[in-house]
Amino acid sequence: MSNRRAMLTMTALHRAVLRLTGNRLGRQLGSMPVIELTTTGRSSGLPRTAILTVPHREPLPAGRSGERLIVIASRGGDDAQPAWYLNLAAEPLVQVAAHGEHPQPYRARTADAGERARLWPLAVRAYRGYAAYQRKTAREIPVVILEPVETRATGAVGSGP
Repeated sequence: MSNRRAMLTMTALHRAVLRLTGNRLGRQLGSMPVIELTTTGRSSGLPRTAILTVPHREPLPAGRSGERLIVIASRGGDDAQPAWYLNLAAEPLVQVAAHGEHPQPYRARTADAGERARLWPLAVRAYRGYAAYQRKTAREIPVVILEPVETRATGAVGSGP
């Protein structure tokens, strides 16, 4: 089975477990919370949803409430970038939902070199498999930072998992 097919199969099974158990099972993988990240398809313009783990969360900078979510575009160490990553690179406004909650608006960006140097070890500490994925591929696996977007109506920010 190709890596792409394996990833799609695992995602479909995970989604089914979440749905069948009313989000009671599958909300966490190990110590990592699970989110649904909805991007806009870069070719189709249609919503595309991926299920991802969050190996690290941190408070937003001073003066803003909420959390930054860190996700890893590993695709199991495949040489190709995940489709969800390519989508958010083309359109960084995304939706994030956790624990069966309503999706909230977030802005996605790839961590710069300094941020990656700080965040990558934290992700590997949460899941050692990321280090093995990095050894498996020639591409540098992107670290993605998701920050809640303020809503104009309330001035509030989207809430994380």
